[in-house]
Amino acid sequence: MTTAAAAGTWKLGDVTVNRMGFGAMRITANPDRSVAIQVLRRAVELGVNHIDTAAFYASPGGTLQVGEGEKRYANELIREALAPYPEGLVITTKVGPGDDPERGFYNATTAAELREQVETNLRQLGVDALDVVNLRIMKKPGEDSITERFGWLAALRDEGLIRQLGVSNVRIDHVEEALAIAPVVCVQNSYAVDLRRDEDQLIDFCAERGIAYVPFFAIAGSSREGGATTDHSTAVEKIAAAHNVSPQQVRLAWTLHHSPNILAIPGTGNPSHLEANIAAGALQLSPEELAGLD
Repeated sequence: MTTAAAAGTWKLGDVTVNRMGFGAMRITANPDRSVAIQVLRRAVELGVNHIDTAAFYASPGGTLQVGEGEKRYANELIREALAPYPEGLVITTKVGPGDDPERGFYNATTAAELREQVETNLRQLGVDALDVVNLRIMKKPGEDSITERFGWLAALRDEGLIRQLGVSNVRIDHVEEALAIAPVVCVQNSYAVDLRRDEDQLIDFCAERGIAYVPFFAIAGSSREGGATTDHSTAVEKIAAAHNVSPQQVRLAWTLHHSPNILAIPGTGNPSHLEANIAAGALQLSPEELAGLD
C-alpha cells in the first residue's frame, strides 16, 4: 500500500512533513460522523502528518453549502478521531473568515476578532497551542495590506497560542509584508494544472526562501468548493490512460512534480478516494508528460 511518504518531504518551518497531506474541508459533508472518523484515522495510518483545517469548515451549510442533520465541525471531528494527537502530526488552520451564528459568514478585521477565532480553533481541536495558523485575506486592490492583521497574529504567537504562521490568498507583496514582521512557513493559495498558473512566480519566490506553497483546489480546479472537476484537458486524460490511473491522480502528481516546496492537501470524505489520492504521490511523470501539461 502506498503511503504519504512516497511524495517526499518538505519543511513547515521547523517541522518536516510528508508532502502529501490531507484537507479537512469535505469531511463535514456526510451526516454519518463515523465516516469522517474513519477517513481521518486511515489518513494518519497511511502516513499523512499534515492536516489542513479551519473552524469555519462546517456542515450543514458552511463553505460547502451541503449536508443535513446536526452541525458538524471539521476541527471537532479531527479531535474526536485523532486526539491525543500522534507525535509529528501538524495541524494547520486558518483565521480571517469566520462563521458566526448571528452575523453569518464574516471577515475578521480587528485584533479581538482574530483572537476569538484563534481561541475557537484551540477549543475545538483541544490543544494549548496551534501548530500553524494561516492568515487568510479577502483581497481588495489598494486596500489589502496585511501588516496590521499579521502583526496581531504574531503577537498571539508571542503569547504562545500559535507556534508558526502562514498566509493565504495572497500575492508576493503580502508575503514580503508578513516576512518583515515574523517568519512565514507556508503560503496557501488556490492553484491547479488548469487554475491560476500565474502563481508560478510566487511558488518560485517561496521556494527560494524555504517557504512551503500549499495549493488548494488542485483536484477541483475551477469547480472549487463544488468538488473534483470532470473537466480535464486532453493531456490529463491521455496521461491518466497511459498510467492506468484517474485524471484526479494525474492532477495531484503534476502538483507535486511542479516544485519541491509544494505540499498537496487533497480533501475527501470518501475512504476509497483517500487511498487513491495518497497513491498519486508515487506516480512518476516523464519530462515529456510534464511538458505536455504545462
